[in-house]
Amino acid sequence: MYRASDRVENDEWVERLEAAADELGLDEETRSTAVDLFLTHVPEAERSKPATAAASLYAAALIGGEERSQSAVADAMGVTRLSVQQGWKPILESAGFRPPTW
Repeated sequence: MYRASDRVENDEWVERLEAAADELGLDEETRSTAVDLFLTHVPEAERSKPATAAASLYAAALIGGEERSQSAVADAMGVTRLSVQQGWKPILESAGFRPPTW
C-alpha cells in the first residue's frame, strides 16, 4: 500500500500514466488500477519510474480486461517494449494475480 504523500511526490508520473491511458482509450477503472499499482511499486530511483509506470499500466489493462500490446503501452509511455516486458509480471503477481501463460 502507499501513502497519500506518495501520490503527491509522484504527481508527474501519475499525470503521465493518465495521459498514456487517454491515448490508449482505457476506462477510468483501469486508470485507477494503473495508478494504484504504480504507487504501490514506485521505485526509489528516478530513472526506473518510467519503466515501472509503463509496466503498471500494462498490468492494469490486463486486470481490467482492456488488453493492449506491450508495444502500444511502451509507445504511449515513451519507453521500450522490453521495459514493459520485464516489469509487468512481478507487478501483477504482487497484486495477487497469476500472470497468463500465453
